[in-house]
Amino acid sequence: MSFLRRLIPLTAIACLLLPGSPGVARAGAPPSRCGPAEGTITSLGPASVTNALGNAEFVGDTMYVVTRGLSPNVVGAYDVAADKVTAHHDLPTGIGAWAMTRIGTDVYVGTHVPSDLYKLDTLTGRVTKVAAFDDHFIWNITASPDGKVYLGMSESGRVVEYDPATGATRDLGVASPGEQYVRSIAADADTVYAGVGAHAHLVAIDRATGARKEILPAELATRDFVASMAMNATHLAMGISSQGELLVLNKADPGDYRIARAPGEKYVTSVAFLGEYVYFTGRPTGTLYRYRLATGEVEALGVPYPEGGTPSLLAHDGRIWGIQDGAVFVYDPATAGLEYRNLVSRGLRAGPEQPMNVFADGRYVYLGGKGGMQVHDASGGSRRVGVPGEPKSMVEVGGRVYLGVYTQALLYGHEPGSDTASLLARIGNRQDRPRDMAYDPRTGLIVVATQPEPGQEGGALSLYDPGTGALDVRRPAVPGQSVYSVATWNGTAYLGTYIQEGFGLPPKTGTARLAAYDLRGRRLLWQVEPVPGAAYIADVVRLRGRVYGVSDTGVFFEVDPERRKVTRTAKVGGFGGDLAVQAGRVYGVSGEAVSRGDRVYRMDLTDFTAHTLADGLAGDWFDGAKLAADPAGCGLYTLRERDLVRIATGRE
Repeated sequence: MSFLRRLIPLTAIACLLLPGSPGVARAGAPPSRCGPAEGTITSLGPASVTNALGNAEFVGDTMYVVTRGLSPNVVGAYDVAADKVTAHHDLPTGIGAWAMTRIGTDVYVGTHVPSDLYKLDTLTGRVTKVAAFDDHFIWNITASPDGKVYLGMSESGRVVEYDPATGATRDLGVASPGEQYVRSIAADADTVYAGVGAHAHLVAIDRATGARKEILPAELATRDFVASMAMNATHLAMGISSQGELLVLNKADPGDYRIARAPGEKYVTSVAFLGEYVYFTGRPTGTLYRYRLATGEVEALGVPYPEGGTPSLLAHDGRIWGIQDGAVFVYDPATAGLEYRNLVSRGLRAGPEQPMNVFADGRYVYLGGKGGMQVHDASGGSRRVGVPGEPKSMVEVGGRVYLGVYTQALLYGHEPGSDTASLLARIGNRQDRPRDMAYDPRTGLIVVATQPEPGQEGGALSLYDPGTGALDVRRPAVPGQSVYSVATWNGTAYLGTYIQEGFGLPPKTGTARLAAYDLRGRRLLWQVEPVPGAAYIADVVRLRGRVYGVSDTGVFFEVDPERRKVTRTAKVGGFGGDLAVQAGRVYGVSGEAVSRGDRVYRMDLTDFTAHTLADGLAGDWFDGAKLAADPAGCGLYTLRERDLVRIATGRE
């Protein structure tokens, strides 16, 4: 992450301004006083609060919705007739849930990390864990007409049957050999249909014998995922990624099919049958569509929330119901009315989530999360700024905060103090996950590192000019790898790589690299492998003529960029996390689990040892431990469990 940022000091959160400064600390000068002693921890409350939804099912007139990313996750009971949430049911395990189905009055929920299967008896409100699996994700589940539950898994790519009558499970094996994801699933009396990725397959599995048959039309064989699925008595309807296609296929004759496309969409995120139509939602626009089965005509019906993702569509009481982050929309075919209902105002419980990142701009502290970011201010309060997606990286330039947003690798801009963020650019080029951002004052460029979509090769380095809006995407930036972290200095970007390209592909290389990239010449200058066997370089910074970084394996290293040589290394933890530079010092966060930040340390660059500032934090991060420097030079921001904390860096 770049440490060359023009930042305005915090008032109550940060330390005091330098004498004589009306509002900006002098670059490179240490603060005159910083208040608390080094290592003092101040809690600033829950870091990021949301109620993002993963799936939904109807039992009678009650819609049961399940959250993802909370602690604990809950199933909320939304009475659609009374228009209020009437009950909450806690799920003891899992960082979230995408999977839900119904058998009679029982609702089944599949969690991820760990993958547990729960039964909610909606008559008694009792929640029972009925099965547990070694897979990281239960992506989706479905119920057969005779009351079996079928689960689609990753990263094993297998299908599993659960029998509620006996409690037994049966492994139906890998749906498509070599593929890691079963992202969509449906079952009738005889067959389980599994939608697979990261290379698209549609597999029909005989429920009795386990025999399988590939039935995806040949013209879709180059696609990424069969990502969403619905079924009626005669047909399957599926969303195909990543060209925004809807496949409608006759179950009795798979050769009888139609493919429809919604212009401008990449993904069909959810599908549902109602009468003579298939209803479906698209991204990036967030539009609700319907497809007429008799004619193949596609009609756009409206946009419930611009650019919003819709994990689930349901047909109930002659209407179409969709869920989004903390909300429900309802489409009535009789009136063509489209209604948006915020479930928070109807009683849905919010909770602290696992944040994606942390950033401080001198006035506010920002934490990216699901469907937006939490913004903490100097008064000790916080508010939510909605963003359609997950802000995973941030940088400040000229008083504006820029956000790298997953999915679709989007670039948003946010004016500090406002309640909105606006879309500035789409990186495209099959990129998906913004891993890091940095600003280079010499070239005036924001540098964005991205990982490609699942199943795709070639991570990119995107160069954005905030003055003109010009965007230049360089793919691949480092052949055979993605870029995970980036720092800039005087027209050069230093890139820490990740051996994983798109998820679902086997890595081509065995060790992550540090690379130098010429931002003016737009070319790769050199590469080294600083830590043998490292899968990724968690973060990099440049200070006093050296490049410093830390690997996923917890090895801190120093590189002389002139000689292109690793000069020193030291073990600082089980897993490496973010680094931050403040007042000429390098700080880091490390953990004993890849997603947790257990210790914040200061690296002594003379004797090359790590000195602990705070320990036992158990910071509950999503996808790696994060750290941000107080721009006034007095403290660092990270998590203790799911609370935002400020750790004092002491007097100078």
